[in-house]
Amino acid sequence: MKGLIIAGTNNLFTIECEDSVTRNCTIKGKVLKSDKQFYNPLAPGDIVEIEEDPINEKKGQILSLEKRKNTFLRWNVKGRCPQLLASNLDYLILVTTPDEPPFRPRFTDRALAQAEHQGITPVIVCNKWDLAENMQTDGREEEFAKIDERLNIWEDLGYKVLRISAKTGEGMREFAELLEDRLCAFVGQSGVGKSSLINVMDNSCVLKTGSLSQKYGRGCHTTTKGTLIHLTLNETLTEGVVGRTANIIDTPGIRRFVLDDIEAGDLALYFREFEPFVGKCKFGLNCRHESEPECAIRNAVSEGKITQERYDSYMRIADEIRTGSWSD
Repeated sequence: MKGLIIAGTNNLFTIECEDSVTRNCTIKGKVLKSDKQFYNPLAPGDIVEIEEDPINEKKGQILSLEKRKNTFLRWNVKGRCPQLLASNLDYLILVTTPDEPPFRPRFTDRALAQAEHQGITPVIVCNKWDLAENMQTDGREEEFAKIDERLNIWEDLGYKVLRISAKTGEGMREFAELLEDRLCAFVGQSGVGKSSLINVMDNSCVLKTGSLSQKYGRGCHTTTKGTLIHLTLNETLTEGVVGRTANIIDTPGIRRFVLDDIEAGDLALYFREFEPFVGKCKFGLNCRHESEPECAIRNAVSEGKITQERYDSYMRIADEIRTGSWSD
C-alpha cells in the first residue's frame, strides 16, 4: 500500500498509510535506489510504497519511493552531503523576523536561490511585525526603513511577501487563506516563530516554542526533526467557517543555510532579476561580475535594473560558494 512520510530519523519513519493506520517503518534493505546520496533518504511529504509487518500491524517496511513533484534541501556541512527537508510542496514558506532574532536578508536570498533551483514557489513571511512597528518609536527608524526596503525589493521581484505577527494576529487571516488545502514547508532560522505561527493557526496544536539566546540574540532549537502536521485552521482565521485544513512541514531551525548543487558561476541563474543578463557580458559565461569590463550585470546595477542590495548579496553568496566559508 502507499503511505505519506510524516517524520523520520535514521532508518525509522512515521508513515500515514492509505488504510488509515499510522505505522513505524524501516527501509527494506536499508537502502533506496537513488542516483544521489543524501544525508537522509526520505523527507516529510514523500509518498512511499510499504508492506505491512505480518506480526504487528503498526509496523512495516518501505519498498519504494514514488516520483517526487519537487524537493527542498540544503547542503549538510557536517554530513558532507545534501539533506532533504521536505518534498512535494505547493509553497516554501521562508520565515524571517525584523528583530529577535535579527533580520538576515542573505539567509533569505540563499533560500530563494535554492527554491528557484528546485522549481518551488517561495513565499516570504516576516513574522513579529509588531517588533518592526516598535522600531519606528524607539529610535530605530533607519533600521526599520532598511528592513522594509528589502521586503519591498523582494515584492518588486514578484515574490509574495507577508508582514504578519503571531502575537498580535496581524496578517494571519491572509496567511491562513494562502495555506488552506496546501502542503507547505516552514523554513527559517531558530527563533523566528515557526512553531508559534502553527500554534495560532490551530488551537489544538501545542508545539514547544523557544526563547532567544541573550548573548547572541539567536533562537534555540525547539523543533528537532522535520514533521508534517495536519492543521484544522482556527475559525477566527476563516471568517467562522469550520473544518478548513492546511498541511505544514515544520522544519528544524537552521543557523546557516548552505546551498546545494549550485556553483558560483551558475548562481546568477537563480537570482531572477539577474537571469536575463546571464551570458551577455563581454566574457560571456566566464564573467564573475566583479570588475570585468562590459559586464551586463554590473551595467544593470548602474542602470537600476538590479538593486545594489541584491547585487551585494549575490557577490557575498558567490564568494561563500567559492571559498566554502558560510556565515549566518
